[in-house]
Amino acid sequence: MLPKRLTVIAPHPDDETLGCGGAISRFAAQGVEVSVLIVSGHLPPLYPQEAFDITRAEADKALALMGVARWDFLEIPATTVHQRPVAEVNGKISAFVRANVADMVMLPFPDRHIDHRVIFDASVVACRPVHADAPRVVLAYETLSETHWNAPGIEPAFVPEFYIDTTDYMDRKMAALDCYASQIHNAPSRSPEACMALAKFRGSQNGCGYAEAFKVVRIVI
Repeated sequence: MLPKRLTVIAPHPDDETLGCGGAISRFAAQGVEVSVLIVSGHLPPLYPQEAFDITRAEADKALALMGVARWDFLEIPATTVHQRPVAEVNGKISAFVRANVADMVMLPFPDRHIDHRVIFDASVVACRPVHADAPRVVLAYETLSETHWNAPGIEPAFVPEFYIDTTDYMDRKMAALDCYASQIHNAPSRSPEACMALAKFRGSQNGCGYAEAFKVVRIVI
């Protein structure tokens, strides 16, 4: 299942690499046009502007390394996405998806982080099959730490049914993750070791070396 154009919606810089960096690298290497929208980030009032400037520069390096064709930042302060008018967030994500004519979209699973939940809702709206060029494949990815902190039996659990073999692209994914020095250092829950362990486990579920897992929102073939 090789798309012509893949769009990834990331709540924050590094989510795209943690959740689907292997798939991004694989598809880009196979000639797929990949675009990434990073919605939020470490911005005032909770963080100094310098924090966002650092992660933006890290993202630029990581995305280029994975072969992403173009990317953009909405620059909404982290944890405040839900405070923006729903129509505004929906509209900006929809505009990006439509501008890139994505036939496959990867979006964040609605987990413990409020930004992830709001952006999931907005992304599903952006991918509604109401236009002839609407995405035919919509998948939700897992993000190390946040996705696995949901309360079992109370909140939705990430139980995947779609996998992408990333065995040949883990080196590139890990090199991209390493670009995010400010995010992964001293963070065991999203460390390179944890990232590799999760990919190894997902691969073991499917008879391959390494893999990334997804929940299916929609697949039309």
